[in-house]
Amino acid sequence: MDFPINNKYQAWIHALRLRTLPLALSSILMGSFIAVKHGAFRPEVFLLAALTTILLQILSNLANDYGDTAHGADHEGRKGPVRSVQSGWISKKEMKTAIIVFSILSFISGILLLYLALQGLMVFLLFLLLGILAIIAAITYTSGSRPYGYVGLGDFSVFLFFGIIGVSGTYFLHTLAFSPSTLLPAISVGCFSTAVLNINNIRDIESDQLAGKKSIPVRIGRKKAITYNWILIVTGNVCILLFILFEKAVGGLFMLMVLPLMIKVGQGVDSSADPVALDPYLKKMAISTLLWVLTFGLGWILV
Repeated sequence: MDFPINNKYQAWIHALRLRTLPLALSSILMGSFIAVKHGAFRPEVFLLAALTTILLQILSNLANDYGDTAHGADHEGRKGPVRSVQSGWISKKEMKTAIIVFSILSFISGILLLYLALQGLMVFLLFLLLGILAIIAAITYTSGSRPYGYVGLGDFSVFLFFGIIGVSGTYFLHTLAFSPSTLLPAISVGCFSTAVLNINNIRDIESDQLAGKKSIPVRIGRKKAITYNWILIVTGNVCILLFILFEKAVGGLFMLMVLPLMIKVGQGVDSSADPVALDPYLKKMAISTLLWVLTFGLGWILV
């Protein structure tokens, strides 16, 4: 559970949602582990990619706090953690300023990353466009006049940016080459990241319905959303097993140590009727994903 907000400092820490950062780093780590194994790891790329991803995740969290309050998804009757803007500790104007600041910081960090990593104007411009799209996606998930999260496209965005682009893009920045072999690990991380969002949306079904936010769980109902959650967990693990088979990456099987944690998350989501009881499973799924990536990557490299 989130800590109570007793002052403005705590409100800002709360708004940053630090528990989401391990999940944000998972795709960077996965792409970097593959680069290490292929003999092309660049520490400066890893550090700047990690920094940029953290800044983008914080930007998304701040924009979500602002956007859900502005659109009515966060209100006094909402089940789950209290939001900083909705609670009144942070004003909308202050949150807008913070969103602008983190947008600028994300852009600067991203530009430095691309400058150090890439060669060739066209490739630079392509990744610059992806970076700008990532900033826009972080802001407009629940903010703006037509937030895409309110029509159920959040899952696609998370899968794309935390999975495909996050893993394969990081690998490209290390190696300056695209490898189809990165797609299976990218799909795995994308599925697990989407599961975190899905658990969040299952918890918020009632408040989202009242606010007109048509997330996937709102559209298909709680029962099917739980089935969808299991599909994401199973698909992510099957994809990495296929990767291990194709790449003969036997050491990657150490990730099986984390599989029981993911199963417990799935069972917890399945059995928790109270929306408030679902909240801890967001953190557990995020941490499980990071541990899964670490055990896979380190096991593959060391064995």
